Amino acid sequence: MWSRAARGDEAAFTDLFHRHAEAVWNHAYRISGSWAVAEEVASATFVTAWRKCARTTLVNDSARPWLYTVATNQARSHSRGERRRGRLLRRVTRTDVVPDHAETVTDRVDGADRIRAVVSAVGRLPKAQRRAVELCLLGELPVAEAAAELGLAEVTVRSHLSRARARLRTLLEES
Repeated sequence: MWSRAARGDEAAFTDLFHRHAEAVWNHAYRISGSWAVAEEVASATFVTAWRKCARTTLVNDSARPWLYTVATNQARSHSRGERRRGRLLRRVTRTDVVPDHAETVTDRVDGADRIRAVVSAVGRLPKAQRRAVELCLLGELPVAEAAAELGLAEVTVRSHLSRARARLRTLLEES
């Protein structure tokens, strides 16, 4: 399907989208903790996939690891942009701004604080552990596929996951 899409077959890319859209959105949500951001990230991921599919070779003929990697990068870019906007807003504070009620309601949604804590804790992991967690625990990829995507042995990915789980338990107990 990927090779047909790479040759410009829109129907093949549509099938690819329908097959992976929900998984990519779920992955983006688990990384960002936000439905709106997940929607943006999933959309941007498939736009990138359409643009780059002709130049991309998949590992083990599976598009999902590559799509997860693109989604993770898109989510990080979005997060960096949000931090920049936040710094700018703090510098140009206005006293006449009324807080958005929707944000207050969203903050009260069950589990939202926990998701943010987990996302934050994952962000504090060493890079190798963070990548393994993003692909295997958050992205629900099998260890074998994550190892192929990361260019590591499966035992190395399992080791990263074990260390990451222990570190996450510590970080989440502290918060």
